Amino acid sequence: MRLLLIHSDHIEYEARKKTKVAEEDAVQKDALDEALAVFCAVESVDEENIEDVIRQAVDEIVTTAGQLGTTNIMIYPYAHLSSDLAAPETAVSALKGIEEALSANDEFVVKRAPFGWYKAFTVTCKGHPLSELSRTIVPGEGAAAAPKKEIQHEFFVLTPEGERRDAAGYVKENTPFASLIKKELGYPGPEGAEPVHVDLMRAKELVEYEPRSDVGHHRWMPRGKLIRDLLSDYVLSQVLEYGGMPVETPVMYDLGDKAIAEHAAKFGERQYRFKSGNRDMMLRFAACFGMFSIMHDMHISPNTLPMKLYELSTYSFRHEQKGEVIGLKRLRAFTMPDMHTLCRDVDGALAAFEEQLAIGWKSGEDLETPLVGVFRCTRDFFEQYELWVKEIVAKSGVPMLIEVLSERTHYWIAKVDLAAIDAQGRPIENPTVQIDVESADRFDIKYYAPDGTEIHPPILHCSPTGSIERVICAMLEGTAAQEVPSFPTWLAPTQVRLVPVAERHVCFAEEIGTRLNAAGIRADVDDRDESVNKKVREAGMDWVPYVAVIGDQEAETGRLTVTIRKLSEKKKPYKEMMTESELVQAVKMETAGKPFRPLYTPRLLSRKPRFI
Repeated sequence: MRLLLIHSDHIEYEARKKTKVAEEDAVQKDALDEALAVFCAVESVDEENIEDVIRQAVDEIVTTAGQLGTTNIMIYPYAHLSSDLAAPETAVSALKGIEEALSANDEFVVKRAPFGWYKAFTVTCKGHPLSELSRTIVPGEGAAAAPKKEIQHEFFVLTPEGERRDAAGYVKENTPFASLIKKELGYPGPEGAEPVHVDLMRAKELVEYEPRSDVGHHRWMPRGKLIRDLLSDYVLSQVLEYGGMPVETPVMYDLGDKAIAEHAAKFGERQYRFKSGNRDMMLRFAACFGMFSIMHDMHISPNTLPMKLYELSTYSFRHEQKGEVIGLKRLRAFTMPDMHTLCRDVDGALAAFEEQLAIGWKSGEDLETPLVGVFRCTRDFFEQYELWVKEIVAKSGVPMLIEVLSERTHYWIAKVDLAAIDAQGRPIENPTVQIDVESADRFDIKYYAPDGTEIHPPILHCSPTGSIERVICAMLEGTAAQEVPSFPTWLAPTQVRLVPVAERHVCFAEEIGTRLNAAGIRADVDDRDESVNKKVREAGMDWVPYVAVIGDQEAETGRLTVTIRKLSEKKKPYKEMMTESELVQAVKMETAGKPFRPLYTPRLLSRKPRFI
């Protein structure tokens, strides 16, 4: 909260025109003589602990009034003191809280100008050394701040066999699961090393930082855009098979809406907020707002539950700390596959949770990014559903870290976070499933039981893969452990590279390339005037899964000498003679069941531009 305190001879105001968020029961015109004028701006950070902010503000006002020897106080909302304002509902609550606390002291005469009105005002300042003071109040920083109730966190490991083990016993292991446990238990991690994927994302012409935008906003080149689109297609196919219904919702929301403001407050300061006319707006950090709005307006029958809505949230925005933003691991603008499932009851939520957790584990297999997991829940939830927790660990087939919280601190009572591990042994959070027990009530999402009872049911939040950018991050980080790094063939920007030995072989290579592309294979032709060795070497640098060199013999016999990247060793390329149909069959076997998109770059490398 920002305060501007002015010791005045006289202050008066008149409310002229109301805005959308104006207080209706406002005192339209008022004045005070010999008053302390308190100009206030309630900020977004205040939402973390509004009671403490009110207490600190009242203490500051009382102290200043005592120093000045005045008992008249005018509270005046003044948004111009800050560019990062709280939601209107929060601001009004804070101003009323300050007014009520001061009015409880019989020594003071307290008046408050209304919130949300365009007002004319005049103030005459006395002009002595204490007549103009400014103060900044931050939640929790007051000397007498009420201590927050400490949340207890208990960690242990559950094995698929149902055994409970000490989590600390794993930290000496050199495994991805041990890396996750070290991070969760607060062990110091590797510092200073730049993630492997940062150089790779640029070297492979996938993604580049955008210097003309905000930090954490990237530009995507055609090769990276293709991978990103294919991953989005993959998630969509999984969601549709599961019964999810795609929707699309806005990227910005009005903080004047009470439900939006309350839900946004759960995420503290990591938000993009801005003014649109007189409205306080924010950019979404997930697809929650839009989907909850759709659910609120629907006629929901228990017979249609569970009901799954899905959106590829392009883009979601989180105002991460500038020093934390790097590469594809932590961004301020990202693409989040986001599914929300409206369940009939908790039992229905548990059943859907199991299904969606299985989808998350499967994504790690399909995308070749091995995952490890932590399950988090409240103490009450664990005591009631311990057997169910053991069952989901058993079905996962791997040990999971369990975190039990002494009480609920967020909208969820249980959640699972699956993570890949980067080349430095640090987790990359990817799929998640959460059981939300607040939002249906907050957004008035309901159905009616047969007896007419109104029910606000639990909602599952699920990202089947986590953000698309982090999936690519995990893939690139995973290549550090590969002797011959590669993408899965279905994601490779070029799946087959045809390398003519001489100019006379280019037409034949183009004919093969045309047939391969028609067969649903991304094939290009290196028709540049370069040596064969250089062409083959650059195909390797592009991580092309299949590289076929075409010379006189291949043109005569139709049999191609193909280097298969996944079967190759470092400095020992694996080569196999194949017919064109055998090559098609090999690629199709590797990409079966996965999405396909055509080349995003020219088929002839002589026409392909360099982006970096």
